[in-house]
Amino acid sequence: MLHRYAGAVLLAAAALHAAAAAQGGAALEPLAATEVAPGVHVHSGAVDDWVPGNGGDVANLGFVVGSRCVAVIDTGGTPQLGLRWRAAVERATRLPVCFVFDTHAHPDHVLGNAAFAGPDTRFVASAKFNAAMAARAPYFLRALERDFGVRVAADALVYPTVAVDGTQEFDLGGRVLVAQSWPTAHTDNDLTVYDRSTRTLFASDLLFVQHIPVVDGKLKGWLRTLPELARIDAALVVPGHGPTRSGGPDAWKPQQEYLEALQRETRAALKSGKTLPQAVDSVGIEAAARWQLAERFHRRNVTAAFAELEWED
Repeated sequence: MLHRYAGAVLLAAAALHAAAAAQGGAALEPLAATEVAPGVHVHSGAVDDWVPGNGGDVANLGFVVGSRCVAVIDTGGTPQLGLRWRAAVERATRLPVCFVFDTHAHPDHVLGNAAFAGPDTRFVASAKFNAAMAARAPYFLRALERDFGVRVAADALVYPTVAVDGTQEFDLGGRVLVAQSWPTAHTDNDLTVYDRSTRTLFASDLLFVQHIPVVDGKLKGWLRTLPELARIDAALVVPGHGPTRSGGPDAWKPQQEYLEALQRETRAALKSGKTLPQAVDSVGIEAAARWQLAERFHRRNVTAAFAELEWED
C-alpha cells in the first residue's frame, strides 16, 4: 500500500507559497505552456541535464482540462518550478486540480509535487514508484541543497497515494485519462498517461526526442516495451524530453535504433572479451553521435548495458 503524508504535504505546500510571496511576483511567473490539442497543455523543458544553470527546468510537463477538474502530468525539477507550473494551470483555468500523475521517480519530473498538495488532490503513480522514490530521496534532497540552494525536509516530499498496477481510468468530467504502468524499461516505475478525447499520449521518459535516451532500468525491457508503445492509437506523443511528436512508429524509431545499437554492440563487445572500460570507449559511438547530451549519458548507458548483458544466456 502507498503511504500517506497528508499533514507534512499540506505544511510543505503552505511553506512554498509563503516563500514565493516573500520573494515577490517574479518567483511565481507561470511556466510557458502550449495547448497542443484541445484542453491539453504542455510545457517544454530545456534539452539539457538537471543543473542549476537552467533552474532544473528540463522535463516536459503537462496538464489536461476536463469539465470538472484538471489533471497534471509531472510537476518539475524543483519546488519553485512546481509553483510556477501551478501558476500556469491557474492562468489557464479556474477548475481545481484533482489528480497529479508522477510518471517516474526522477528529480526533474517530481520535485515540484508539494506545490499541488491539497485535500482534494490525489497523487497517482506506478505501484513501484514510492519504493524507488524513498531509496533515492536522500540523494535528490542533497543535490537540491548543494547545487540549487534549495533546502527541503525529507518529510515534506509528496508521495503518491494512488498506485497503478496495470491500467486505471481517471475521470476529469467528460474526459477520461488512462494511466498505465509498465515493466522495467527506462526505470522500474514508468507510467504513461493517455487522453482518449484527443488521443494524446504522455509517454514521459519512455520516449526521448533529441535528448539521448537514458537507461536507468533495463535495456532489454525497454526494447520489449517499445513495440507496445508504438501500437497505442496516439495522434500526439509527448516525450519526457524534446519536442512533441505525431503518433505512429516513426515517433519511436530513432530511440529504438539507438537502443538496438547499444544492445547489439555491447553483446559483440562481451563476446569478443572486451573489458568494461574497453566497451565504454567503443560501443555505440556512431549511434550516440546523433543525440544531444551523448557526452553526458552515453558512457553511462554502455556501463548499464554491459552489467545487464554480461551474464545473459
